[in-house]
Amino acid sequence: MNESIDIRETGSRTGRPLLEIKDLAITFATSNGDVNAVRNAHLTIMPGETVAIVGESGSGKSTTALAAIGLLPGNGRVSAGQIFFDGEDIAHASEKRMIELRGNSIGMVPQDPMSNLNPVWRIGYQVKETLKANGLPSGPEDVAKVLTEAGLPDAARRAKQYPHEFSGGMRQRALIAIGLSCQPRLLIADEPTSALDVTVQRQILDHLDKMTSELGTAVLLITHDLGLAAERADKVVVMYRGQVVEAGPSLELLRNPQHPYTKRLVNSAPSLASRRIQVAKDRGLESSDLLTSDDVVVEKSKPAEVLQIENLSKVFKLRSGFARSTDFTAVDDVSFSIKRGTTTAIVGESGSGKSTVAQMVLNLLKPTSGRIVFDGVDTSTLNTKDIFKFRRRVQPIFQDPYGSLDPMYSIFRTIEEPLRVHKIGDAASREKKVRELLDQVSLPQSTMKRYPNELSGGQRQRVAIARALALDPEVIICDEAVSALDVLVQAQVLNLLAELQSRLGLTYLFITHDLAVVRQIADHVCVMEKGKLVETGTTDDVFDSPQRDYTKALLNAIPGATLMLPPEVA
Repeated sequence: MNESIDIRETGSRTGRPLLEIKDLAITFATSNGDVNAVRNAHLTIMPGETVAIVGESGSGKSTTALAAIGLLPGNGRVSAGQIFFDGEDIAHASEKRMIELRGNSIGMVPQDPMSNLNPVWRIGYQVKETLKANGLPSGPEDVAKVLTEAGLPDAARRAKQYPHEFSGGMRQRALIAIGLSCQPRLLIADEPTSALDVTVQRQILDHLDKMTSELGTAVLLITHDLGLAAERADKVVVMYRGQVVEAGPSLELLRNPQHPYTKRLVNSAPSLASRRIQVAKDRGLESSDLLTSDDVVVEKSKPAEVLQIENLSKVFKLRSGFARSTDFTAVDDVSFSIKRGTTTAIVGESGSGKSTVAQMVLNLLKPTSGRIVFDGVDTSTLNTKDIFKFRRRVQPIFQDPYGSLDPMYSIFRTIEEPLRVHKIGDAASREKKVRELLDQVSLPQSTMKRYPNELSGGQRQRVAIARALALDPEVIICDEAVSALDVLVQAQVLNLLAELQSRLGLTYLFITHDLAVVRQIADHVCVMEKGKLVETGTTDDVFDSPQRDYTKALLNAIPGATLMLPPEVA
C-alpha cells in the first residue's frame, strides 16, 4: 500500500534539523582586500521551530540569512563551513538548485519594502507573479486571499494599487504576503515587522505562529527587537561582529544572559524595560535632572506652547476611475498642543493619520481646514522667506532611510548640505561640525567618505538623524525615527535625544508605532485611529489608565512587556 508522505514532516520524523549552519564563514571582496563579515557561525532550526537572530547593525544577521537562501551580493562568498537544508549541503549549490528551493521550500520577507517592490507593477500583479512562478493558482481570488492573510483589508481593491499608494506598513505587509504565498518550509523573515504598528505586528506574527503549528513551517526571524524575539521565538541566537556569541532557549537566555554583549542588548531593549526615567538613569542622572513640562524655562516674549494644532483636517482626492474621484479624510478635526522642551508622541496603526499630521506641521502638506501655530504665528501666513527660516527651526527625521538619503551624495555632503544651504560657517567649520555630528550618532568619522548604498539601514538612519541636528533646530519631527535601529543604537539615539532636550530645551513631536519607545521618551501621548484623535494625556496616564478600547488594544499588543518578570509573576 503506497502512502504519500508530506515532505514537511520528513525532518521531524527523522529528528533531522531543517536548517543547520556549521562553522560558516562569509567573505566579501573589497578594493582594500577581503573582509570577513561572518566567522564560525552556527545555528540549528528544527521543523516547526522559530529561531531569532538578534544583534546590532553590521553583526552579520542578514548576511547569514542571505547565505542560507543563496542571495549573497556578487562580491560575497561562503569561504568556509556548511549550510544544510533538510540534510543537503547548499552552501555551494548551483543557481539552478537554489531557484528550485526558493519559494516553495525557502521563502523570504526582506526588510525594506520600497527597495523590494517594483514601483511600476500593481501589488496584485507582484503577488500573482510569485504564485505563477511556483506553479500555484494565481487568479484574482487567490491573490486576494494571500493579501488578506497578510493583514491587508479590502484586498481586492488593494491588489489594483501601486506601492507608492501604500503606507510603509502596508508595503511591508505586501512583502509578507509574497513571502508567505507559497507556504514555504522555511521562512526567513528579515525585520518583517519593523515598519508595522503593534496591533498589525501581532496579527502578522500570529499568522506566522499559525503556519508553524499547522504546517510545520520553520521561521528564521532576524530582529533587533528583544521583546519580540523573547515572545515569539523558541530559541535566540546572539551575533556580535560576525560571530555567534550566545544561543539558547529564548526566555532562559534573556532572563539570564551570560555574555557581556547579550547583557547590553537586554538592558537596552525598550520593550523589556520601558520607562522614560530609564533614559536618565542610563546617563547617570537623577529623575530631577530630566526636563518636564513644568521645568522648561520660557522667555517672557515667547508663548509656552511652541506648537498648537487647531481643528486640523486633511482630505485627499482619490481617483476611482476615469474623470472620477472620491474624498478620503486622512486627518479629521485633530487638536493638541506641545509645550517647549517636551516630547509629544502620536501613536496609532498604519493609516491612522500620524505621518499626515507630521507632514502638515512641517509645511510639506497644506491642511484642508484648521490651522497650525508655530511660536505664535499661523504657518499658513508664512511667505517664501519666512518658510526658509521656518525650515531651519523645525527639522524632520523621516521613517525610511533608504528613501530620505540621496544615493548620489556622499555622507559628508548629505550632512553638510543644510549648513551650506543656510550659509552657516566656512568649509573648515562645516567639516568640523559634520565630524561632531557623526560622533554624536556613534558613526566613525571615516563614514564621511562613504555613500548610502555602502551603509546598513541602521547606519543610514543615524546619518539622517545627524543631518536633522546639523542646524541646531528648536523642534524636531521624528517620523518613526528609531524603527530601523537595533536596540543598542536605538538606546544611544534615545539617550542622545533626551540629553539634547535636557541641555538645549528641544521640542520633539514623535510619530511612532512602538509604544515601548513612547513610554521611554514621551511626556504626552496622542492616540489616533482612522484620522481622529481618540485619546490624549500624559504618558503615565495613558499607559496606566487607558480610557478607550483602541488604546488598550495597542498597549496589549506590545511584545515582550511581561517576559522579564519572574516566572511566577509572568
